[in-house]
Amino acid sequence: MFSHIMVGANDIEASKAFYDATLGALGHGAGVIDDKGRCFYMTESGIFALSLPIDGNTACHGNGSTIGFAAATPEAADAWHAAGLAAGGTSCEDAPGVRSGGLGDLYLAYLRDPAGNKVCALCRV
Repeated sequence: MFSHIMVGANDIEASKAFYDATLGALGHGAGVIDDKGRCFYMTESGIFALSLPIDGNTACHGNGSTIGFAAATPEAADAWHAAGLAAGGTSCEDAPGVRSGGLGDLYLAYLRDPAGNKVCALCRV
């Protein structure tokens, strides 16, 4: 069901040290910092990540957090996005589409749910 979980952090290095230790105790490797300063923990079943909030504010109450749901195709992500809008969600970030970066090409669609939580449908292309 999930593609990734991203949580906000105010100090990436301090948070990385904590998660390297706690996740390492569970047998996971150390996080990897990308070119945007985010930290990623990759597993076969999903990704856990740390990020400074994109809006520049302090991480709090989920600011900077994203809950990602796996989509099998870009069309499925578009359908997810449309259904969310119809059910009271609002668009955020850029329009659904491919984004290229250090992790490869991803098709992403973002929404805020009625409570304001940021959620995403992700298809690896």
